[in-house]
Amino acid sequence: MDALLTKHKEKLATEPKKKISGSEALLRCLVAEGVDTLFGYPGGAIMPVYDALHFYHDQLKHFLVRHEQGAIHAAQGYARVSGKTGVAIATSGPGAANLITGLADALIDSTPVVCITGQVAEHLLGTDAFQEMDVINTTLPVTKWNVQISKASDIPSQVAKAFYIARSGRPGPVVIDITKNAQFEMTDEFEYEACHHIRTYSPKPLLDHVQLEKAADLINNAQRPYILCGQGVLLSNTSQELIALSEKANIPVAATLLGLSAMPVHHPNYVGYLGMHGNYGANVLTNECDVLIAIGMRFDDRVTGNVSKYAKQAKVIHIEIDKAEINKIINADVGVHADAKEALQALLPLIKEKKHGIWFQKFHEAARKEHEKVIQFDFYPLSNSLKMGEVIRELSELTKGEAIIVTDVGQHQMVTSRYYPFKDTRTNVTSGGAGTMGFALPAAVGAKVAKPEKQVIAVIGDGGFQMTVQELGTIMQYNIPVKMLILNNNFLGMVRQWQQLFFEKRYSFTELHNPNFSALADAYSIPAKKISDRHKLREALKEMLECTGPYLLDVQVEKEENVFPMVPTGAGVGEILLEAPKPTKS
Repeated sequence: MDALLTKHKEKLATEPKKKISGSEALLRCLVAEGVDTLFGYPGGAIMPVYDALHFYHDQLKHFLVRHEQGAIHAAQGYARVSGKTGVAIATSGPGAANLITGLADALIDSTPVVCITGQVAEHLLGTDAFQEMDVINTTLPVTKWNVQISKASDIPSQVAKAFYIARSGRPGPVVIDITKNAQFEMTDEFEYEACHHIRTYSPKPLLDHVQLEKAADLINNAQRPYILCGQGVLLSNTSQELIALSEKANIPVAATLLGLSAMPVHHPNYVGYLGMHGNYGANVLTNECDVLIAIGMRFDDRVTGNVSKYAKQAKVIHIEIDKAEINKIINADVGVHADAKEALQALLPLIKEKKHGIWFQKFHEAARKEHEKVIQFDFYPLSNSLKMGEVIRELSELTKGEAIIVTDVGQHQMVTSRYYPFKDTRTNVTSGGAGTMGFALPAAVGAKVAKPEKQVIAVIGDGGFQMTVQELGTIMQYNIPVKMLILNNNFLGMVRQWQQLFFEKRYSFTELHNPNFSALADAYSIPAKKISDRHKLREALKEMLECTGPYLLDVQVEKEENVFPMVPTGAGVGEILLEAPKPTKS
C-alpha cells in the first residue's frame, strides 16, 4: 500500500503544470489587482490580449473608445472619482503615442493610471518594423515608471510592481509595454502575488515628529494662520482631518484647482479658490497671513504668481508626500515630508483651540468686495447675453452641489471652479498642471462608469469639445448617461481674453466657426438642445438633468466675456485685478 502511495505522489510531482498564454496571464493579474474596467482601442500588436479578453467579459468590462487619448483620459476620470487605479490599453506605434498627452496630464496631476501597450515581437525590436516605436524612451519623461516585457513569465511580477508604483506615494502613470511574442508565449499557471515593497523605492516616508512639533508651535502662536489645501488631501482621504484642524484652531481654508471638493464649499471656514482666476480674498490675503500651512500641494505658478512677491511675511509649513516639492518653489520654514493623513492625525492633538475672528473678518470683507465688483454681475448680468456665471449658478441650484463636475480647460473651467459649490469629496475632475484641452468629455465617461449612481456633468468649452468630440461614439455605443454642457462663445475664450487685455485686441486665430453641436449629437442618437435665451436656461438645464440617458446642451454665451478676478503675468497674488485695467494713453 505504501509503495502505491509513493508512486502516486511521484506521478503528481511529475505532472506538467497547466500552461496559459502571456495574454491570459496579464488578464489574470488585472483581475487579481481588483481591476474590473478597461478603456482601450485594439490593434495588431495588442491583438492577442484582445483575443484573450473575449473570454474575460464577465470579469473585465471593456469600453471601446474612439481614440487612445480618450482611453487614458477616461481612465483618469475613473481613477479620480473612484480612488482606484485606472487602466487603459493601446497598440504599438501611433496607438502608444496617442497616450502621451494623457500620461503627461496624469503625471503632473498625480493620477494613478496603468497603461498597457502592445509592442512588436522581440526579434523585430530596433528594425523599424510596422508600427514599432520606442515606447520606453518615449514615455520615460511622462511616467512615474515604465517597463518592457518580452517574456510571458515576467508578466505577473512586473504587473504587480506597476500597480504598486502607480498607486503608492505620490500616485502617477505607469506604462507596461508587452512584446507580441510575450503575449503569445505559454507560461506556467501561477498564484498572483501583489507587490508591497520594492527595495529601491520608499513611497511612504517615516513621520518626523520633531518637525510636526515645530509646525504645531507655529500654528498655536499664529495670529493669522491660513491653510492651503491641494489634491494631496483628496488622494490621502484626509478631508475629515483637514476640517477638524480648521475647526479646532479656527483657521481659514482655501483650495487649489485640484484641491476643490476637499472641503465643502459651504463650510464657514472655507474662504475660496486659489489661483490666477481664483477668489479675491483667497489670493490677496496670502500676503497678509503670518503662518501659511500648505497641505498636499505643489506651489505651482498659477497659485503663487510672481514668486518674489509671494507670502514673504509668513512662516511656511509645507506638508507634502513628494519630497522634491518641498523647498522647490517656496522655501518652507517647516517641511513635513509625509502622507497628509498621517501628518494631520499626528498634528491634531498638538493643536490648541483658538479663535481668529478678526482674521476671518478680512476674508469676509474681501468676499463682499469681490461680490460687488464681479460676482453679482456674473450671476445676474445686465446684458442681454447669457454669461457663464449665471449658467453655473443655475446648475448649482438644480444639483445642490452634489454632482460630479468634469471641466475642460479655459474660461468655463475657471468660472465653474469659482462658482460650483462642491459638497462631496472627489466630485471635481479637471486637468490642472498640464491644462489639457479635450480632457473633459472622455474623463466624464470614465467618471460616470466609476460612479453610475452620481450625476456626472461635463462642462466644456466649444474649443475643447471639438478636440475629443469623437468620444460621442463611445457614449452612444454604451449609452453612458453623461450630461454635456457646452458653454459656447465661438472663441478660444481664455486666449482671446489675453489678446484683448494685453495684445490690443488682436484676435489672432482665436475665433471659431463652430458646427451645429445639436445636430452632431443627433447624429450619435444623443438628445440635444441649443439655447441662447436667458428665460429658457433653467428649464433647459432641468431637461438635461432629468434625461435618463446622455444629453448635450449647447448654451450660447457672451462672445467676449472676460473672467475676473485675474492675476496678470508677472504680477503677485496681491496684485490681482477685479476688472480690466484702464487703457494707458499713448
